[in-house]
Amino acid sequence: MADLKKLAEDIVGLTLLEAQELKTILKDEYGIEPAAGGAVMMAGPAGGGEAAAEEEKTEFDVILKSAGASKINVIKEVRGITGLGLKEAKELVEAGGKAVKEGVSKEEAEEIKGKLEAAGAEIEVK
Repeated sequence: MADLKKLAEDIVGLTLLEAQELKTILKDEYGIEPAAGGAVMMAGPAGGGEAAAEEEKTEFDVILKSAGASKINVIKEVRGITGLGLKEAKELVEAGGKAVKEGVSKEEAEEIKGKLEAAGAEIEVK
């Protein structure tokens, strides 16, 4: 009985991504497919929602929406920030809508945003 209680606590503590992976394992390896919105899928948000919310608050992505008129200056800043080579930085800048840096602190995201906006880029922090 104690083992079942521990199992239930573990399932409730899953993140949404872990719950999705568990669903895939149950389906592929054991032929068990939870009903739509089944208990396994509902457990993820209940237990992992708080942890996921905390992660979202501490990690940000800096997205380059547009290089603006000064593309060369933006490419130079992207190279300095990411350490990419000239070709890779140019491709990232020209593609637009791509992440320059992912999973950074709010302070670092704001610093990167400031540098790129000063170079003429349009930036979004998510």
